[in-house]
Amino acid sequence: MIEHVVEQWHAYMKGQLPNGLDDLLDDDCVFLSPIVFSPQKGKTLTKLYLMAASQTLPGEKNGSADASSPKDDSKKFRYTKEVMSGNNAVLEFETYVEGKYVNGVDIITCNDAGKIIEFRVMIRPLQAVNLVHQQMGAMLEKMK
Repeated sequence: MIEHVVEQWHAYMKGQLPNGLDDLLDDDCVFLSPIVFSPQKGKTLTKLYLMAASQTLPGEKNGSADASSPKDDSKKFRYTKEVMSGNNAVLEFETYVEGKYVNGVDIITCNDAGKIIEFRVMIRPLQAVNLVHQQMGAMLEKMK
């Protein structure tokens, strides 16, 4: 089951899932942020956080970092590893935000109906956590 959910998640990330997060998320989905202590409960809050994250962590456009950085796709958000078992998946990602390397994992749990019931994000290193904290806060304020 999780394989299909991850396939749909990748389609969503590429803008190829017609109903987007509405198709992926269970109504009672819980989002666990690397920044916010308390779980964010429900489809509406989970959608808000995932949409803010997609704006905050898109990676840098070619040439937007300093002159010494590569002018290729290496700075864009990308998944580097996937581990799936049962109804759980761990997807490791990397990107750059304001020239800072961001490495993290999305931990996804789905139910037997193929809907995401929990989405947990962890990020490293500390400077990335601090930067994402600042930018996510600003993005969430804009989206309210």
